[in-house]
Amino acid sequence: MAKFRRRTCIILSLFILFIFSLMLGLKTLRPNTTAFGAPFGLDLLPDLHQRSIRLGKNFDIQKSDKTNSELSTKNLKTVEITMKPSKASELNTEESPPLNYFLHVFYYSWYGNPQFDGKYIHWNHPVLEHWDPRIAKNYPQGRHNPPDDIGASFYPELGSYSSRDPSVIETHMRQMHAASIGVLALSWYPPDSKDENGEPTDMLVPTILDKAHKYNLKVTFHIEPYSNRDDQNMYENIKYIIEKYGNHPAFYRYKTRTGNLLPLFYVYDSYITKPEKWANLLTTSGSHSVRNSPYDGLFIALLVEEKHKNDILQGGFDGIYTYFATNGFTYGSSHQNWATLKSFCDKHNLLFIPSVGPGYIDTSIRPWNTQNTRNRINGKYYEVALSAALQTQPSLISITSFNEWHEGTQIEKAVPKRTSNTVYLDYRPHKPSLYLELTRKWSEKYSKERRTYVLDQQPPVS
Repeated sequence: MAKFRRRTCIILSLFILFIFSLMLGLKTLRPNTTAFGAPFGLDLLPDLHQRSIRLGKNFDIQKSDKTNSELSTKNLKTVEITMKPSKASELNTEESPPLNYFLHVFYYSWYGNPQFDGKYIHWNHPVLEHWDPRIAKNYPQGRHNPPDDIGASFYPELGSYSSRDPSVIETHMRQMHAASIGVLALSWYPPDSKDENGEPTDMLVPTILDKAHKYNLKVTFHIEPYSNRDDQNMYENIKYIIEKYGNHPAFYRYKTRTGNLLPLFYVYDSYITKPEKWANLLTTSGSHSVRNSPYDGLFIALLVEEKHKNDILQGGFDGIYTYFATNGFTYGSSHQNWATLKSFCDKHNLLFIPSVGPGYIDTSIRPWNTQNTRNRINGKYYEVALSAALQTQPSLISITSFNEWHEGTQIEKAVPKRTSNTVYLDYRPHKPSLYLELTRKWSEKYSKERRTYVLDQQPPVS
């Protein structure tokens, strides 16, 4: 009996050893494509595939049950690695379909680095505090430290670039052209004005216009909520833009149903100014109206809440856009409300411009905002948004964004990057050009469908 027990124990031990050896062998077969990614198998789950990993005491961010954004890991000992795609990943502009001038993309020229600007600008974005001190105390403070630690969850193929670098601007224009985007909506502050984390950028407009023209792109203006913005200084700034840039061949004008060619201006956070003030500027009876003057145009208001519809009408705006790439974040950004908004716009002769985005993650600068993260799901989120936009038969579609890296809405090329403290998100298993390719695909589809319901098919002219 004792011999039988010994024999059984020996057989059992050998069996356990065999199983252990087999598991160890399988572990070594982990595919190369998961390098720097989630643990083996997790990439099969959409909720877990795209997440930013922040390490160290400065970014020891508490996890939420709702988060789709970040995972913690330990003992990363590798040095910084940035993977660059081969030239085979480049989009061929010569093979692109014609540009779609009814497809706009929001573009930001606020980035800087020591080579061109003497310092980092925006890449070193501060971590923003929550407005509730009880919540704020649970999250990190301070600024990011480029070039390895930037205020973004993805890492640009071009690195922590400067928006002043002519080669960067040209690369951006080439990527937009390859994606069949016809118009870039340039984030704009008046001369000598700036956002709270940046520097003045108006001096870059001539170069952006020149580079855009080289690739047959047009430029429109996305007017930011600069300090003390009101109807009176808006008049002066519209006058400035049209007088200084309006004769450039890349300056965008939209052909209305009546045949007029008018500049188009997106007005970000338009709702913070009372509609009575906007009416002074945007109605024919206004005290300093642009209507029927050389400074007339199409002024597009940002609709956030449903109640803003009446304010937009009262203010004299010509249309609405929704900007935010987070489905469900606001009334305007919720796809389910777009059909209703389109009907409202049709009833009141307004342009409806839904804004679509590839995803959203801003936890590198707002670590407490995980509930608004939207996973890209390898491009599926973007395509769902584009499909929802096309179903409304819009006059124009806007994309949020080409390069708003802080909020993770960019379609610009991103590459895998890992440092000792950070693992950035990327577009794998696809190429860095994934979202440009998807944009090109849907641009062509939108162009074809638009011909069936809109008559103003002539491209914009200057």
